[in-house]
Amino acid sequence: MSDDNLPDLPPQEPIADPGLPEHQPRPTDVDPALAKRAERQVAALFGLSSVCAILFVVAYFTLDIGDDHSTVLGLGASTVALGATLGGALLLIGAGLIQWARKLMADHEIVEMRHPSRSPDEDRAATLAALNTGLEESGIGRRPLVRNSLLGSITILLAPAVIMFRDLGPTPNQVAEDADYLGAGLENTVWDRGVRVVRDVVGTPIRPSDLEVGDLVNAEPETVFAVNEEGEHVLEGVALQIAKSKGAVILTRMDPEDNTPGEGREDWAVDGILCYSKICTHVGCPISLNERKTQHLLCPCHQSTFDLANSAKVIFGPAARALPQLPLMVDEEGYLVAQSDFREPVGPSYWERDSQASTSE
Repeated sequence: MSDDNLPDLPPQEPIADPGLPEHQPRPTDVDPALAKRAERQVAALFGLSSVCAILFVVAYFTLDIGDDHSTVLGLGASTVALGATLGGALLLIGAGLIQWARKLMADHEIVEMRHPSRSPDEDRAATLAALNTGLEESGIGRRPLVRNSLLGSITILLAPAVIMFRDLGPTPNQVAEDADYLGAGLENTVWDRGVRVVRDVVGTPIRPSDLEVGDLVNAEPETVFAVNEEGEHVLEGVALQIAKSKGAVILTRMDPEDNTPGEGREDWAVDGILCYSKICTHVGCPISLNERKTQHLLCPCHQSTFDLANSAKVIFGPAARALPQLPLMVDEEGYLVAQSDFREPVGPSYWERDSQASTSE
């Protein structure tokens, strides 16, 4: 169809701004009794939220989980109870806030025109003033029942959040107390008084005469190779891997005159033979790169360097703590054995704390 055949249309007029409808007051705006009733309703919702949070804590500690746990509709009772109570606590706080906003906070329409990305200082000041006005109009200062019940419900709601941290894992002391294998816990290894130092992989014990000055040997506690009377390994599976990873050490021999033992470590070496953890105190890399002439041990991951002749103190790199040293002695058969477990935790230096084996700078 050509333009000549189009019908003539009246000129289009802009649509008039309909404006805002006439404001209708809410029942709680005009009736103080209804406002007081709404205030009690909001406080009741916050109070019920607190009850749900408390029930969550009770359910967490009273309902069993595991193979013998009870069920609700085919689901674990603990799971149902924890989910329902925590969900109820959050839902009731949300419902209380909605009721508060709908029935008790100031009820009037606001129109805000668009403005540049950064408002003029006058507008910014006006915004802060409006924020203060909003706080005043919310009634939080004039309605202590609502305010206090909200604060109470939120405070009690922190209890489920705090106790759920327990599910992140047991503490080091709990592991050590509850585990049924040697060396359990972050603070312990399988090293103990009389445990022989044996060569890694092959498990053969070591006499001082087996090492020459400058030698460095990767070693493990004999416990990881031990078998019982029935010929079964004492440690197996995960327990074995944990023991080997935490108990790994390096043996080095130097001229006793080159060794500068730390305070309290004067008898930790045997004829210049020293034993240190093989785990770098930076991020836990295994280390054994030995500079034979300088007695420096280098970590291949981030080049942390430890002075083996000076209690394995850090002389370069990101490591923040010296390598833990294992005190040595010789048993009745002439083999190298530990005097005790490490006197400080092995591993990365998030262990920022003092220990009886730490040395002064």
